[in-house]
Amino acid sequence: MIDDDGFRQGVGIILVNSKRQVFLAKRIGKAAWQFPQGGMKAEETPEESMFRELKEEVGLHPEDVKVLGCTRRWLRYRLPKRLVRHYSKPLCVGQKQKWFLLQLVNDNAQFDLAATDSPEFDSWAWVSYWYPLTQVVAFKRRVYGLAMKEFARVVLSKRFWDQATPKPKLGS
Repeated sequence: MIDDDGFRQGVGIILVNSKRQVFLAKRIGKAAWQFPQGGMKAEETPEESMFRELKEEVGLHPEDVKVLGCTRRWLRYRLPKRLVRHYSKPLCVGQKQKWFLLQLVNDNAQFDLAATDSPEFDSWAWVSYWYPLTQVVAFKRRVYGLAMKEFARVVLSKRFWDQATPKPKLGS
C-alpha cells in the first residue's frame, strides 16, 4: 500500500529478550543489518502485518512474544534516489512504518530465517539495545532512533526488568 505522498505503509519490529538485548538480523548476501520489517497488505491492520512479518522473516508465532508497545505515530524515511524505482507506478519514495516493541516470552521459541520461500536474512544475533543504530543503513537510522527512543523508557526501566525476570521460588 502506497499513500498519496509516495510512502509505502509498513511495520517494524524491535524484539527484546529478558537481558534487554534486541534481535538484529543480517540481510542475505549483504553486510547490512536490520530489525525485521515489512510492508502492509491492504486488508491488514498494522498489528496483523507485524505478526505476519514476524512469522515470515524469523519464524516466530504470536504466542512466542508479548506486545509491549507501538509507536504513537507513523515514522517515515525516504529512500536514497538511487533506490527509487522511477518506472514503478505508483511511485514509492520511502516508507512510513508503525513500530512494535515485542518481548520474547517463549525461551524455547525456534527462530527460522527460512520460514518462507524467499528469506530475507541469513544470520541473526542478540545485541545491546543501542547497538543497531551503528549498524543500520544510514537512510533508516533516524527512524530506528525515533522508535528506539520511544521504547527505551519501557525496555530500560526497572519495572520492565522486574516483570521480565522470573522470580526464584523459595523452598521450604
